[in-house]
Amino acid sequence: MWDWLIEPLQWGYMRDAIAIALLLGILGAVVGSYLIVQQMIMIAHVIAHAVLPGLSIAFFVGEQFLSLGAFVAGTLSALVVAGIHQRSRVKVDAAMALTLTSFLGLGVILITLLETNQFDLSSILFGDILGVRTSDVWHTLIITVIVLLLTKLFYKELLFYTFDPLGAQASGLPVTTMYFGFVCAITLTIVASMQTVGVLLVISLLVGPAITAYLLVKELHQMMGLGAIIGVMAGVTGMYLSYHLDLPSGPAIVMVVFIFFILAFLFSPTQGILTEPGTVRWIAKILQPLKLWKR
Repeated sequence: MWDWLIEPLQWGYMRDAIAIALLLGILGAVVGSYLIVQQMIMIAHVIAHAVLPGLSIAFFVGEQFLSLGAFVAGTLSALVVAGIHQRSRVKVDAAMALTLTSFLGLGVILITLLETNQFDLSSILFGDILGVRTSDVWHTLIITVIVLLLTKLFYKELLFYTFDPLGAQASGLPVTTMYFGFVCAITLTIVASMQTVGVLLVISLLVGPAITAYLLVKELHQMMGLGAIIGVMAGVTGMYLSYHLDLPSGPAIVMVVFIFFILAFLFSPTQGILTEPGTVRWIAKILQPLKLWKR
């Protein structure tokens, strides 16, 4: 068992990959908890897919600008959604669907026009956590620390805005600035996660640990804390399974996240389908004949 744990750590790329998976487990759970409570998961989908035009332009200008290009395109897409929703009668889900497909289409067109199809698109779509560098770990650490500090400093205001945005606006809180900051946090999380699980699977890190914790605890801060623990465990476990079973790293992490959710879904003390009083009585009724037969 000890060798099973120590062997991957002999390689530098595995140490960097495990470190970035650990950080993203924390970052994804904190940001994802707000997404779950505000019922804004779809905006994360929009941002995750809308980074493609930014990536194409950034690659054309210089590969070192990939993260900046993704951040600008992702933030712009969220602002487009907000602008359409606030300035028209169009519902927010329709605005999100239109923006997602439009940015995705624009990204494909730009890849063709700028001839940037030589960059490894599959690593962007599906991730390549084993290709992360030590500098990527430091960038993710900085993003994580900034998001955690801002969350700690403005927790009460964010809590008020999350559960009662109209009340927060009426009380004078800068809700527009808070929305923009929230969008920036989502985009930064997605940009940091791209190389780990790719844009197609990044939602798993944002949603999975948070909704698993949602089934187990009630308070938002508890959801963030437990979600972070689940995210870290899923990231590290996924990396070890990937190494020892020769599995693709990003999908391995995603499947571990799903397994944790299924366990909570079945055995949550308050919401688990196998721990509900009715289910427990039903199982006891089935087992009763077996007990009588045993006697």
